[in-house]
Formats: sequence, structure tokens, C-alpha cells
Amino acid sequence: MVIIPAIDIKDGNCVRLKQGRKDAVTIFSRDPVETALIWQSKGAHVLHVVDLDGAFTGRQKNLDIILQIRKTVKIAMQVGGGIRNLVSVDKLVSAGINRVILGTAAFDDSEFVIEVCNRFPGTILVGIDAKDGNVAIKGWQEVSEIDAKEFAHRIQAVGIGGIIYTDIARDGMLSSPNLQAIEEMVNTVNIPVIASGGISTVADIKSLLAIKNLWGAITGQAIYTGSLDLREAIRLTKSTQ
Repeated sequence: MVIIPAIDIKDGNCVRLKQGRKDAVTIFSRDPVETALIWQSKGAHVLHVVDLDGAFTGRQKNLDIILQIRKTVKIAMQVGGGIRNLVSVDKLVSAGINRVILGTAAFDDSEFVIEVCNRFPGTILVGIDAKDGNVAIKGWQEVSEIDAKEFAHRIQAVGIGGIIYTDIARDGMLSSPNLQAIEEMVNTVNIPVIASGGISTVADIKSLLAIKNLWGAITGQAIYTGSLDLREAIRLTKSTQ
């Protein structure tokens, strides 16, 4: 299992939100590039970078910062937030972004998902953000009536490279992940699943390691506040390999 530090960018700052609410924001750094270098220095092999302004508005707002991170760090990057057309995907992939995350676009436009998966095989991830088991979209501002596992099963068929599964109720709350929901998602599909939301202690990492075939885990709030030491978490996953 790969431990993936999160860098959420809003108004040019590195921030964390509670339960995805844009009015519940905490600024942790004015320099997302420096933050990326810190996580790289602690042993991270992948960065999870989200343009929160893009997620809320549907248009990328922090692309320049994201591309500066790409030029600065040597490790892999997966990027999401407001990516809803082929031009945006192409620009990111051409700049060296390893995986591109679709959210609302994957829910709204299946033809677009098929097109980008065919053009960039293995590169497209879909973020499935769930509230009470249903898919949330548009920066978590709207909750659909579609079951998250049903949606995962459907989009797997179009050739996506993996799923990032987030339990909104746990995100940014340091309340431990929804292990049952994560395991159910892993067992629903045959593609990599990355868990997100509430991962805040070494005990949480150990619990996630017990989920067979879970590919990765994203942590944000915990490594910024210090409740989880990123270097220790990475070391723990390596010791179980």
C-alpha cells in the first residue's frame, strides 16, 4: 500500500477543508511548492494535488502552481480539480503529470471519460466522493442518488486506471477512515483503489493494511497537524511488504 500526501490548493495556498466545506478552510502554507518538497523529503513517492478552486468552479484556477510543483519535485503526481475537458487533460499529461483525476466530469459525461481513457490509457483516475453511500459532485456541493459502488462498477468498464474513494463525512475530521466502506469498494472493482478521508494515525494505517488489495491511502489533515508522521507511515507500509 502506498501512502500519498495530499496538497489541496485554494487561492494559491496549501489548505485543508473539513468535510469538503469551502467555508471551513485552514491555511497550512502559503507555498504549496515548498510543501511538496517537504513531503518528498520525508519519503513520499506520489503526491495527490487538488485544485480546490477548480473543483468548486469547474475551471482550473491554480494550474501555474501545479506545474511549478511538477517542475520542482522528482516524484510522481496525480492531479485533480476542475478537469472537465480533453484540453485540460492533455495539458497536464504533456507537462509530466502521471495521473489525472476526474470527478464531476466522470459523473456527467461518460463519452468524455471513454475518450480520455482511450487516449491516455492507464493515466485516468476517477474520484468517487461519497456521502451516506451516494456520489457527491461539484466540489462535494451536490449529492446524487447514485450509489457509489454502483457507479464504480459502471465506470470500471470504460477503462479507467483506478478509483480514489473518499468518505466525505470523515475527510479532514481526523476521525479514522470508514474501513467497511473502503473494503466494500475494493471488493466491488478489479482496478486499484486509493482510500481517502479520516486517515489520521498509525493505527489507521495498520487497519488499512489489513484490507486485502487496497492500493493506496491519501492523508492530508493528519500530516499537517502532526497526528500522523508521514515518514513513520511510509516506513510501516514498507515493513509489511
